[in-house]
Order: sequence, then structure tokens, then C-alpha cells
Amino acid sequence: MSQKQSICIVDDDEIYKFFVKKILEIKGLADNVLTFPDGEEAYNYIKENRGNPNLLPDIIFLDINMPVMDGFLFIEEYTKIKHEINKEIAIYMVTSSIDPIDLERSKKYTEIKGFITKPISAEVLEKIIKKLRS
Repeated sequence: MSQKQSICIVDDDEIYKFFVKKILEIKGLADNVLTFPDGEEAYNYIKENRGNPNLLPDIIFLDINMPVMDGFLFIEEYTKIKHEINKEIAIYMVTSSIDPIDLERSKKYTEIKGFITKPISAEVLEKIIKKLRS
């Protein structure tokens, strides 16, 4: 099997994070799963570890609507330090909203590789990780 990935889930919904983490574990899709309750904690982790690509995730599943720092504010801050990171990180926006404005807004950022509506299925996770490996 191909190398497994380091996955980061940024979401304020503890049940959702538990669910996605379980799928990743059961399917054997990730060696490491990081979770953060908001964009600010995730951003601070990435900023603090930007010089060590081994500690950074390969994929971030980023919720749009969160307290403290939402997904779009995270992306805006991330783009400011992206040039300092020696690793390509695939970011997928995840939301329970079907607001077309969110979808259009997400298309403005080249860092965002896709837009996923909750709940995320095992099939969608497998497809994203398979795409990253190829």
C-alpha cells in the first residue's frame, strides 16, 4: 500500500471530528490525525511548525463556520505564510451549508483544492487521499 497521509481536521464539532477520525483509522488512510477546534489553533500550529514539514499535515479538512477564526479567515492568514512552508498542503473546505456564496468564495483561493458538504463519507475521504497519492 502507498504511504499513509497526515490529516488535519479543523472543526468545532467534536462528534464530526470523532466520526472522520474513526473512518480514517478504520480504512487505514492516515498515519497521523491532528484535530483542532478552530482555525486559530490550527493556524498557530502550522505557523509554529512551518519549518518542519514532517510535523505538517498533507491534507486539511477545514470547516467554514467556527468560532474564534472561521475557515475563510484561516485561509487568508495561511496564504500570508504559505511561501515559508516547504510542503504542499491540500486544503478542502467542509461545510454543512449549501450556500453558493461560500462555494464561489472558496474558488478565489488556489490553496483550496475542493469544497465538501457534510457529512463527509468514507468514499469521499478515500477518493481525496487516493488523488493526493497519485
